[in-house]
Amino acid sequence: MKIMIPEYLNVAEPFQIKSFRFQWPADLLASWGFEMESLILGWYIFVTTNSVLLLTIFGSLRFIGTLLSPWFGVAGDRWGSRRMMCIIRFLFLFFALCIAVFEFFDMLSIYLVFGLAALSGLVQPSEIVVRNSLIGDSIPKNLFMKATSFSRISQDTARIFGALVGAGLFSWLGLGVAYIFVVIVYIVSLALTFGVSRAHPRRDNYSKEEISEPGTSLYCELKEGLSYIRNSGPVFAIVCLAFLANLTAFPVTHGLMPYIAKDIMSLDENGLGQLLAAFSCGAVVGSLILAATPSQKYASKLMLINLVVWYVTLAVFSLVESKTIGLLALFFVGIAHSFAMTSMSVALLGCTNELVRGRVMGVRVLAIYGVPLGLLGSGFLIEHLGYNNFMVTYVLIGIILTALIAIKWRHSLWYTQTK
Repeated sequence: MKIMIPEYLNVAEPFQIKSFRFQWPADLLASWGFEMESLILGWYIFVTTNSVLLLTIFGSLRFIGTLLSPWFGVAGDRWGSRRMMCIIRFLFLFFALCIAVFEFFDMLSIYLVFGLAALSGLVQPSEIVVRNSLIGDSIPKNLFMKATSFSRISQDTARIFGALVGAGLFSWLGLGVAYIFVVIVYIVSLALTFGVSRAHPRRDNYSKEEISEPGTSLYCELKEGLSYIRNSGPVFAIVCLAFLANLTAFPVTHGLMPYIAKDIMSLDENGLGQLLAAFSCGAVVGSLILAATPSQKYASKLMLINLVVWYVTLAVFSLVESKTIGLLALFFVGIAHSFAMTSMSVALLGCTNELVRGRVMGVRVLAIYGVPLGLLGSGFLIEHLGYNNFMVTYVLIGIILTALIAIKWRHSLWYTQTK
């Protein structure tokens, strides 16, 4: 039974689908839990070891499963995306419960945290892939854009909640009690995921000739996707820019913030939560501004401009040691981040042949591997060259390579309008 929503609230159309009314809060809670874990464990590791290198290794472990993402996608096609999502979220719950139990029995150590972070990192990147596939399974095609927009906003708002609540619980009640809350969040998320269903049949409506055989589809589709990217100038350029952004821009806000909060700004875990919330608020504002933008013709231009703006705002942030100015700077970093990455997604969709779009997007996910590589490099540079020199190095690499890519493919990226 559909809920009737007034015409002026058409933006909420996806919530007329019963399945999405379960999936959206389930996704939101899963993101809340992950963001809380990232803050709590990141702060725990850095305070315990006082090593930025170990902090960046921990951050890298959270993304080591990126190469497994295409396999999880294929498994979702074979056995159902909901089933795969339930398995992934059960594993999240299990790993969080292990940390809570070890902490309550005073058995938690750095080695256990790193081990569990590695296990969680094997499946965490695939959660986003399966989440998007689940939208495709359960939402009518004409509502994909709105449903995906709500999914993006839920991830940004989850960072705000996760940062503030995670920091508050850790500060007031300790790691063990904070993790009990994380466990409860994952339990509710898993329960809601069981309520997700398919709104329309998929594979059963297609002939065998239209779908690759299960034993060969993964290899063939990855090979075709890689071949298409390699032979398509603008697509190759955008994938390179995605990897570059993950390598040189993401590590600052997705791994190094505990170090910046404690050693650069002399803040506690609550201050760290406020810094992360400021960045996330900027990202939400950026997403809302772009959602209200009617035209996507100039997506590639916006992508290039805002990538440079993103690096410039990061450079400004690197000069800040005051909490108040740092919060303001991170707010604008978040806006630039949202503008750049959203425009990048739109540009990639616009210049990719729809017949290979899914394969290209699957390969695009592998660009996330830039984050762990960037984090490992940042830890080494900070320990040997210092924080400011590290920031200068990453910002200059980002701006120079972005400019070179823009010049190389200027006719495709700058002078061509996105369809």
